[in-house]
Amino acid sequence: MQTDIKPAKILRSPFFIAMWLTLFLVEIIKGALLVAVLPVYMDNILGLSAGVIGVAFALQYLGDNLFRAPSGWAAERIGFRVTMVTALICTLIAVIMILFLKSAVGLSMACLILGIGTSPLWPCAMTGVTAMSGPQNKNGTAMGALEMAALGGTGLGPVGMNWLLERTDHDYRTIFLVLMGCAILVILVAIILPGRVVAQGGQAGDAGEHRMPTNQKYPAKPNLLTPFIRLQQSVKRTLHRVRSTLNVNPLVYPALFMQSFVIGLLSPVITLYTRTDLNISPNLYSLLLIAGGGITVIALLPVGKMVDKFGTKPFLNIGFLMAAASLFVFSIVTAIPVVFGIVMLVGVSYAMILPAWNAFVATLIPEGERGAIWGFFLTLQGSGMVFGPIVSGLLWDHISHPAPFIASALVMAGLFVVHFVLARKPYRTAPAG
Repeated sequence: MQTDIKPAKILRSPFFIAMWLTLFLVEIIKGALLVAVLPVYMDNILGLSAGVIGVAFALQYLGDNLFRAPSGWAAERIGFRVTMVTALICTLIAVIMILFLKSAVGLSMACLILGIGTSPLWPCAMTGVTAMSGPQNKNGTAMGALEMAALGGTGLGPVGMNWLLERTDHDYRTIFLVLMGCAILVILVAIILPGRVVAQGGQAGDAGEHRMPTNQKYPAKPNLLTPFIRLQQSVKRTLHRVRSTLNVNPLVYPALFMQSFVIGLLSPVITLYTRTDLNISPNLYSLLLIAGGGITVIALLPVGKMVDKFGTKPFLNIGFLMAAASLFVFSIVTAIPVVFGIVMLVGVSYAMILPAWNAFVATLIPEGERGAIWGFFLTLQGSGMVFGPIVSGLLWDHISHPAPFIASALVMAGLFVVHFVLARKPYRTAPAG
């Protein structure tokens, strides 16, 4: 008989600890490269154009999103350890390429490989946590802890690299060597991940131990094509099971996209807006980020525990409405104390949204093909980060500087409406066939 693992036990499990550390360290590397190091290095040191930098970053997002579903599928068949270690070796290779290659093509390929290397992170984390939480999906606490690791790493990476750049007189070779060390460390951490897929109730079955139907026909004698034939048939079975078991309201798909589209709208213009329109100094801007991001990180774990106790619905409804109102007000106020207050409200709203949203999506994942479906959902959700910056730039250039913030507020309000419908009717009327 399958039983639930209590949320506190999930946090203490070897899988969760190893996955948390892996997520935290990888986000340090990504945050350092994408926020603090590569934009300045490619522009000031290598003299590459903004267009080249944009293409390189787009390739990173593309690699991350395209390979999420395949990596989730692989994790269920060959295990978390092999999937993560193989991918993280790609991350190390990407950092080495960035250190030695100076051309636009070389750095763009390095960014693509970096995206591929980080793609299994969230599918593996979500698949493992969802499996351990059991049929009642009491995983809000674990989701909050995972978001803490991600946000903490994303913030610590740029801060740490900026501090190191100042101490080394902008010696980028030293920076890349430090990041190579971090990549090696995270590979060593990933080695302690379980080689078996975590099942409900904390039991584990052999990775890849998916029994073949007795009527499945393979060549009687193995030959060079046998592995490819098995792979092709396994993929076909997976796609069939996904279609037959995934029975969600179609509104889930735009909701997944919208959730990250908001972040994509904000990420390229938030720094420009605060410095050009609000005249906030770099030091004050750092305090602003600490105020907003810090309150989010601090609130994630307690909110996750409350999600497990009270459910996802109230937190998502309040979070979406609070974020929509805060982002709209942010676009029209200029008084610095008010700006700080609004940013803190946005931080609180995201602390409510992130663990509750992941826990809500987890309730929609059927037991079969968890890894593949989580990968598919996360790919769709991540695609918003690809299109959001493009739309944001067009709004900024052709309408007004506050326009991206107003657009993000409208998307958040739309998410409130979509979630209100989904909370009442999360599944399709007729099952998938």
